[in-house]
Amino acid sequence: MIWHWVAAASAALGAAGIALLLRALSGRRLPRWMIPAFAGLGLLAYQIHYEYDWYDNKRQQLPESAQVVSTEQSRMLWRPWTYRYPLTTAFSVVDRDTLRESRANGDRLVEFILYRFERQYRDVLTHQAYLMNCSAGERVPLIGARRRPDLDRLRQLEENDPQRQAVCSKG
Repeated sequence: MIWHWVAAASAALGAAGIALLLRALSGRRLPRWMIPAFAGLGLLAYQIHYEYDWYDNKRQQLPESAQVVSTEQSRMLWRPWTYRYPLTTAFSVVDRDTLRESRANGDRLVEFILYRFERQYRDVLTHQAYLMNCSAGERVPLIGARRRPDLDRLRQLEENDPQRQAVCSKG
């Protein structure tokens, strides 16, 4: 967090320095208010860059076995540029190295953990264990220390669902 503050302050000071240089080169004909205006624009530009880079930076920190299965993009009133370019605020990942396969009644079952990353004031990571019936495309969360299926939350996934493909594809 401290490095985020340092980078934001550096962007503001750098932009203010550019305005100061432009003012000096113009023989002080440019108005003085340009210096704080440039500082504010530098700060805003850094913040926008940081927000849009969050998803790519988080993805680079994941192991190679992690596969992104869904992303969520948001539009926010207080960030009007997100209406043109939506901001990725959350994504879900399956780590293919932790898949555990089994068979029951001729169906291929795969136990996996779904990780969800959310961009908030502090990044939030949640995880949930699931059991996927690859033959039927059914996914059920596993709850408790004994990992019992919560059949009330059983969900049918389509054949082309990225989560089903990541968990059920071989290799």
